[in-house]
Amino acid sequence: MTEKILKGGEYLITETPCESVFTPEDFSDEQRQFAETTEQFIKNEIFPHIEEIDKQNFDLVVEGMRKCGEIGLLMMDAPEEYGGLELDKASSMLVAEKVSNGGAFSVAYMAHTGIGTLPLIYYGTPEQNDRYLEKIISGEWCAAYCLTEPGSGSDALGAQASAVLSEDGTHYILNGTKQFITNGGFAELFTVFAKIDKEHFTAFLVEKDFEGLVVGPEEKKLGIKGSSTTSIILDNCKVPIDNVLGEIGKGHKIAFNVLNVGRFKLGAAVTGAAKVALATGLQYGNERVQFKQKISSFGAIKEKIADMTADIFASESLVYRLAGLLDDKLDTIEKGIDGYYVAYQKGIEEYAAECGISKVFCSEVLARTVDEVVQIHGGYGFISEYPAERYYRDERINRIYEGTNEINRLLIPGMILRKAMKGELPLQAEAMKAFDSLMTPSFEELDESIPFIHEKTLIANLKTLFLILAGVGAQKFMDKIEREQEMLMAAADVAIQIFALESSVLRAEKSFSYFSERKQELLKAAVKICAFNMAEIAGTAARKGAFYIEEGDTLTMMLSGVRRFSKYDATGLLAAKRLLAEAASEEEKYLFE
Repeated sequence: MTEKILKGGEYLITETPCESVFTPEDFSDEQRQFAETTEQFIKNEIFPHIEEIDKQNFDLVVEGMRKCGEIGLLMMDAPEEYGGLELDKASSMLVAEKVSNGGAFSVAYMAHTGIGTLPLIYYGTPEQNDRYLEKIISGEWCAAYCLTEPGSGSDALGAQASAVLSEDGTHYILNGTKQFITNGGFAELFTVFAKIDKEHFTAFLVEKDFEGLVVGPEEKKLGIKGSSTTSIILDNCKVPIDNVLGEIGKGHKIAFNVLNVGRFKLGAAVTGAAKVALATGLQYGNERVQFKQKISSFGAIKEKIADMTADIFASESLVYRLAGLLDDKLDTIEKGIDGYYVAYQKGIEEYAAECGISKVFCSEVLARTVDEVVQIHGGYGFISEYPAERYYRDERINRIYEGTNEINRLLIPGMILRKAMKGELPLQAEAMKAFDSLMTPSFEELDESIPFIHEKTLIANLKTLFLILAGVGAQKFMDKIEREQEMLMAAADVAIQIFALESSVLRAEKSFSYFSERKQELLKAAVKICAFNMAEIAGTAARKGAFYIEEGDTLTMMLSGVRRFSKYDATGLLAAKRLLAEAASEEEKYLFE
């Protein structure tokens, strides 16, 4: 554990030493063994049945879940006292990454082990855990989570499902409809949110066989066709009072804390999916011949391959840096103390902004990757006999569930600004320094002996740019800033690119000696590509944000700052892209594993 653990959002105002970050090169032998076990299970038990699963043969999904239970893949987060493994977040995220090759099965797995199981672990009474947890982590029962309704998606607290106490005081009677419930068709236990007396938002543990619970028909979906997605209809559903989960009126705590976990695990899962898609594209690029050459030898294809590889390197670096932050924080909490899981969730909530960053950045890396893989396949990428078509359809949902990417973009700066208002981050003071720097041009020469000095300078400058944007925005809009969604989303894009780029550079710096001389050159190439691409994205977002906030002389000053602080010397970029692409095509897989 590091001596000083950064607070959530503090990366924006602090220089992080590379020694303090967790990287994939830091995995222990035990963690690598978990990854290998998971990878082999998916390859041998799930992958051969992907086509049948996509035809909604849910018996195969349920059977796969039971087999997962038998080898311990459902008990990663469960406490040891109930037969769980209680593993660190890096391990559970690594398993999530490896499950991603299971197509739609991975959706069932992620829903079960995340939002299906965690509410019970975090909030269940000993009696509730005795009754349900062993069945859930063994795979005997599958679990689902019922929050969304036909009229309330992102606005979860706008739910209309109701609960009233029965006349004899033994049951709550639930009424309403829940929509888009993953695992709905075969789950045995549902975490259902409803308002007691139309006021107190509360969670309930509802068994499939409880009177009044009706499972709706399967939705006909664009992608992830092999996952069960149904409505759940509560028609005077009788739920024993002992099945209230957590405190009455505190259901929002369960809903939002569990979603934080879902977001960072999704980041790991989509990173794994991007690696699989990239490998498929590389193999096809070497097989397909046009004009008597492999298409992987053409510059237009090489550029796609290089950008995908660098993107995935950044995604992976970000995910496991976040895993390290979470594990370091959670290690400070003594197990077995009263209120352990309350403190545990606060530990995760500390990095809610970073969880949102993981969800947004990594899901959009996957989106770009599968799009390019389809493009590499040409017309065959549009044909369902080729896996690129399924990757493309299955990807799309990742930018919608676990909170849409738009909602997460709003949450990221919102949570950081709230920390500043509470005095937890000295954001305003740092923003004032940043704004002053606009009027003090710097001509400092860079020390070329420092590894990745150009990229480190860019990161420091982008942090200044974010602070200017956030500071000016907060000063102008004050407590009405939450209404300025366009400005917040622009600020979010700058914050996202900073975290991703810094994660990549810190990983490269820390693990440089871990790699062979050839891989070191590839590492430098990946970092250069990341820096160029992310500087362009952050600069565009900051420029847009400046126009949203100001006008006149202040706008002119801010735009000058955008040009200055998003500047990056990408000399050698083309050579870096060609080097990375040729190596990836030669190995036909993601390079940094």
